[in-house]
Amino acid sequence: MIRHIVPIRFRDTLDEEAAEAILGQLSPLSRRLGFCCALGRSESPEHIERGYLHGFIADFASWSALAACQEDAGHTAFGARLVSHAEGGLDGILVFDLAFQPAPAIT
Repeated sequence: MIRHIVPIRFRDTLDEEAAEAILGQLSPLSRRLGFCCALGRSESPEHIERGYLHGFIADFASWSALAACQEDAGHTAFGARLVSHAEGGLDGILVFDLAFQPAPAIT
């Protein structure tokens, strides 16, 4: 499994409702392309987000599934929207891809 982690530092001029609307556009994309996704605003009690207050995590079955998503026109359009609203454009977005095996269920 590949966990695609994307923290975003939106421009200060973007209000919370607009940030949520932009991130919400990921849900139909995840349903269409078949990946699991969680998105929202940080609720960390540590408060060390360094301005990256929003983001999402998308889980893909394989590297090829992630690659297929990255080549999709809907993903490209979504990414362009993120960049256009991020502080400093692409500098306001981080991407971290982690390959891992999910822990077995505890019985």
